[in-house]
Amino acid sequence: MEPWVSRSRPGVQLAVGIGLVAVGSLLIWQTRDFTSGGGNALAGFLLGLLLLVIGAASMLVSGTQTVTVDPRKRLIEIRDSRSIGTKLTVIAFRQVAGISVGNLGKRSNFTNMYYLVLHLNDGREYPLFAPGRFFAGASDCNVVEGWRTRLQEYIASPPLRG
Repeated sequence: MEPWVSRSRPGVQLAVGIGLVAVGSLLIWQTRDFTSGGGNALAGFLLGLLLLVIGAASMLVSGTQTVTVDPRKRLIEIRDSRSIGTKLTVIAFRQVAGISVGNLGKRSNFTNMYYLVLHLNDGREYPLFAPGRFFAGASDCNVVEGWRTRLQEYIASPPLRG
């Protein structure tokens, strides 16, 4: 088995951040005189402010996440590369007690994102292919179920030599 390498799409994350900043700024501008507009204008102003802050934060922390599942080393490596540095998380296959599919969002508003949840032997959980990183296929439950099956096969396979 060859290593399985998957990279997030930071361009999509950056575009979402820019979109949130733009919409938030527009709402702030349109409701800037909220003292004379009543409660709805104040709510619009605060929503705009919230969107602006979330968008700016998203742009600041955008980066690439690379997940490598290596059956030879029997490791899962998660490398987060951002402008503020790189963080490497390594999880050995033997640390994984189970794998489930998690989701963020609701189908009704078309913002459902799926990801894998690694249940570790020590009771902790680790999100793999995290939502907000925009991995290709993360909005399709069947694709993520395929990732789960593939990862389970890698973990269940006997150690490779050579």
